Amino acid sequence: MSSTVCVTGVGGYVASWLIKLLISHGYNVHGTLRNPGDEKYVHLKSLENASKKLKLFKADLLDFDSILAAVKGCDGIFHVASSVPNPEVEVVAPALNDTLNILKACSQEKTRRVVVISSCVTLVMNPNWPKDRVIDETCWSDREYCRATNNWYCYLKTVAEAKALEYAKHNGLHVVTVCPTFVLGPMLQLTPNASSLFLIKLLIEGFEEVENKLRSIVDVRDVADAFKLVYENVRPKADIYAWPTRSRFRIW
Repeated sequence: MSSTVCVTGVGGYVASWLIKLLISHGYNVHGTLRNPGDEKYVHLKSLENASKKLKLFKADLLDFDSILAAVKGCDGIFHVASSVPNPEVEVVAPALNDTLNILKACSQEKTRRVVVISSCVTLVMNPNWPKDRVIDETCWSDREYCRATNNWYCYLKTVAEAKALEYAKHNGLHVVTVCPTFVLGPMLQLTPNASSLFLIKLLIEGFEEVENKLRSIVDVRDVADAFKLVYENVRPKADIYAWPTRSRFRIW
């Protein structure tokens, strides 16, 4: 496989494993980072064949021109980078704009396929959802409920995913969104990620004593595999696929 793809936010937990997987399967990868020279990203350069297969770009996702440079010449893109909004006014709008910038750059460069990492929180945050109805890829979290409860992460993910699919529908772009549950697993980077810190906190402070409460967890390596599989195999307006771990795909 000699195809060239772009991965945003390659220094992150999920993106690092995705980079490793793509390179191992022969992909050439353009990776975006705010500061490629930062030592905390040294793990990327130490990946096997990274010197030949990985090219890092300094890019601000709110700067369209810097994104365009990274996307240029790519057959597809994996949009993994994400902001966590709090408060709404300062972060939500910019975070939505970075997703639209990515999609507009893909349209301009005739990139054939986009895979966007979303989250299961775009599905489940709806207090009025009928208890006897299965939550599947047709479900959406209630945006007003997310706003009212100050759950800006859920709000952002829900709006960003909806905007991405809407843009794809009206601009002829093939977009697949993947909605994983809580991601855990081994780390490639040297600094702890948010998921690992959350797990450490649970181990130290203990779990909530709630009867029958479930934590849906997916291995980070399975998430990377899923991204690659949907990129290579899912067609526009194809059937919807669901993971046993309750992650979901939405497709346009």
